[in-house]
Amino acid sequence: MRRTPRTNRTTTSPRTRTALACAVAAALGCASLLALPQGAAAADSGLNVQYHTGSTGSDQAEPWLKVRNTGSSAVALSDVKIRYYFKSDSANASYRFACSWAVKGCARITGTFGTLAHPTATADRYLEIGFTSDAGTLAAGADTGDMQLRFYRADWQPLNQADDYSFGAAQTAYGNWSKVTAQLKGATVWGTAPEGNDPTDPTDPTDPTDPTDPPGSGATLFDDFSYTAYNDPRIAANGWSVRSNSGGPGVPGATWAPEKVTFPVVSGNSVMNLETSTSGTGESTKQTEVLTKATKFKNGTYAARVKFADAPKSGPDGDHLVQTFFTINDLKAPMADDYAEYDFEYLPNGGWGEPSNILYTTSWETYNPDPWQAVNQHTEGRQSYAGWHDLVLTIDNSSIHYYVDGQLFGTHDAAYLPERPMSINFNQWLIDLAGNTSTSARAYDQQVDYVLHVKDQVLTPAQVAAKVAAYRSAGTAFEDTVPSS
Repeated sequence: MRRTPRTNRTTTSPRTRTALACAVAAALGCASLLALPQGAAAADSGLNVQYHTGSTGSDQAEPWLKVRNTGSSAVALSDVKIRYYFKSDSANASYRFACSWAVKGCARITGTFGTLAHPTATADRYLEIGFTSDAGTLAAGADTGDMQLRFYRADWQPLNQADDYSFGAAQTAYGNWSKVTAQLKGATVWGTAPEGNDPTDPTDPTDPTDPTDPPGSGATLFDDFSYTAYNDPRIAANGWSVRSNSGGPGVPGATWAPEKVTFPVVSGNSVMNLETSTSGTGESTKQTEVLTKATKFKNGTYAARVKFADAPKSGPDGDHLVQTFFTINDLKAPMADDYAEYDFEYLPNGGWGEPSNILYTTSWETYNPDPWQAVNQHTEGRQSYAGWHDLVLTIDNSSIHYYVDGQLFGTHDAAYLPERPMSINFNQWLIDLAGNTSTSARAYDQQVDYVLHVKDQVLTPAQVAAKVAAYRSAGTAFEDTVPSS
C-alpha cells in the first residue's frame, strides 16, 4: 500500500521543497507562465546549437548552450530536444542536472539523463535538454539566449570531462558546435551523435517510434477492466485489491472507499473509474485505490491508458488532488536500500509548493519518514494533462524511461533501479484541504482503460499499442502469466 502522507520533501523530491532545496525550487518555479501559440512549428524549419564551456574543472560540467532558429518560421520550443554526450566516470555513477541561469528562465528548461545503446570510447551517456510548453516559440533567426547549464555526480566525486564527446576545453566563447545534437519534433536537424547513436535511429531503444512488432513471448499481465462493480468476484480472482483499509497518503481522517470504484462503459468500452470526493473536512473525504495483491513485478515494461481531469465532475474546483499510476514495494526500515517506487503523478491544481497543474515522474531509491529525507530522481511537465494519455514506464538493468503519449518524458539513472519486486497501483487522493476551503461537496474522477506489464522486456510505446490492440482483437479481457516472486 501507499505510505503515510508525503509532504515536506527535500531537493530530491517533486513535492514541497525544504530549505535544502531553495536554490533548485527557485530555479524551477519562479517564472510566470506564458501561453503557447497554436501551430507554432513550421515545415521550413532548422536549428543550430552554439556552445561554450562554463567550466573546465573537475567538480561539475557546465555546458552553456544557445539554440538558434535557422528556418523561416517560428518553432515551438517544446518540440526541441538537445543532447550533450559524455562518458560516465564509472558504470554505477549517477548524475544530477541543474540550471544556473537562462534568458528563457530555468523553470522552462528540463534536463534528463539517458544511456546510449552503443557506447563509444568518449560517450555512454547523454544529457537531454528540453523545454516546457510555456517556454513559448523561437522566431525565425532568433536564439534562446544564454542557457547556463551544469551537471555533476550525485556523490560529488570528481568527474573527468577530458574524455567526453561533447566537451570542448578550448571553446571559451559561443560558437556552432556539431558535437551537440538538436532534434525538432523527433527529427535530428543539427549535429552528429557518437557513432551508432543517432537520436532518431530506429535501432535506438529509447526511440518511441520504433515500429518493430512486439515480442511474441514473455510473461505478461493485461487487464481491460471489464468488471461490473468493486465487489465483482473476478477482481480478487484476477489478483486485484480494492483498498478499504486506513492509512496514508492523503488528508488526515480520510477513508478509502471501495464503493467509489466503478466500471462504467465509455464509448462501448469498460473502464475503471476512481472517484475521490470531499466536503472540505477529513471525515467527509473519500479516496480510492486499486492495487495488485502480489508484489511480483520488477524489470520490464509497464503501461496504462489513463484519463486525468483538471476539474471536478461536480462542485467547486481547486483541491490539491493527486491522480496516479505507479509501482511500489514496502519500506522495510528507514533509508532501506531495497525500497523502490516509480510514479506517474498528476496534480491538476498544484500542491507540494506548485501553483498549478503539473505531471511528475519519480524514481525512488529510498526515504526516511521521520525526519523526512528522500533519495529520488524526478522529471516534471508544467502544463495541463487533462484527458486520455498513454503512459509507459520501462525498467532494464541500466536505466528507467518514462513516456507520455509516445514521447520520451524522462530518463532516470541506474542508481534508482529496483532490488525487489513491486505491486502495480492506481490511486486518487487529496494532499490537503488548503487548495479549496469550501464546505460544498465536490467529486473528481480518474479513469483507467487498461494496464499492461511485460516481464523483463523493454517495449517501445508503439509496441505497447500493438500488443494491446492484439489482445482486444482476440477478445482477451484479462491475462496474467507473470509468475509469483
